[in-house]
Amino acid sequence: MRQIWSFLLVCAGSVTAADAECPPVPDRSAELAELRTQVQEAGTEMEGRIYDRQMWEIWTSAPDERAQGLLDRGMELRNYADYNAALIELNALVSYCPDYAEGWNQRAFVYFLQQDFSAALEDLDRAIALNPDHTGALSGKALSLMSMGRVELAQDTLRQALELNPWLPERAFLAAPPGQPL
Repeated sequence: MRQIWSFLLVCAGSVTAADAECPPVPDRSAELAELRTQVQEAGTEMEGRIYDRQMWEIWTSAPDERAQGLLDRGMELRNYADYNAALIELNALVSYCPDYAEGWNQRAFVYFLQQDFSAALEDLDRAIALNPDHTGALSGKALSLMSMGRVELAQDTLRQALELNPWLPERAFLAAPPGQPL
């Protein structure tokens, strides 16, 4: 009997953090809604950027330490243009935390930088499905669509993003609808 208990303890001890499930993504929708209101009411671009930065702080707060490490490493590797290594980290993140929108959004950004716009769109659609008001994912989708020559849909998506945050830098890509001023 002692051997069975020893075996069970060894097996139980072999469960590592890698075997754990990602915890649920915390609901911070009330905070984000307040920040969206503030960014929409901002009187200057500088003020708008403050609220935008606060939204990014929420979006890039992963559900747990493991997910945060994957996200941070993926973003750092992307910043160093080591896209293949960044994808390894971000693939692990979306596998571990498939309900975490920012994992999909950051992986989409790497695909965008690699000019794999179809893959970027797939990930952006997943991020937007998880967080419909994610202006970063929406503007990324607009830029991906523009890069693919799908200008009308890109403009519609960009308008949707700008309704949520009128201070997005991507507003420079907004074109007037035919026959209408901007």
